[in-house]
Amino acid sequence: MYKNILVPVVFDNDHDTQASYAVARALADKDAKFTVAHVIEDIPDYVTSSIPRDVLASTRREAEASLAKAAKDLSGATPKMISGHAGRSIVDYANNNGIDCIVLASHRPGFSDLFLGSTAARVVRHAKCAVHVIR
Repeated sequence: MYKNILVPVVFDNDHDTQASYAVARALADKDAKFTVAHVIEDIPDYVTSSIPRDVLASTRREAEASLAKAAKDLSGATPKMISGHAGRSIVDYANNNGIDCIVLASHRPGFSDLFLGSTAARVVRHAKCAVHVIR
């Protein structure tokens, strides 16, 4: 049973967040701590300079609101917004915060994943803790 579980979420219809939550609950120790995280990819400076600041701020607030709502579906979970490359940022967060299990939903891999790799594949390859991938 795990004591500190990270559940990364994506706000789309291709990833089954509820299935991730069910697996996280099943794997959790009775006093486990849950963190529901969402990664916002960094936008290059040459792009952000063309986007009005209020648009960027509004987009971040919307993502934070969606994350807070998603975290409520996993009782007692703490929401955490992370910035950076998704696969790398999830692994770094897990390593730096004593995470002992990552439960993440994955889309069905396609041909492009053979060359580029998916977020789930990167997390599985590089995480130092247990990783459970939900399809």
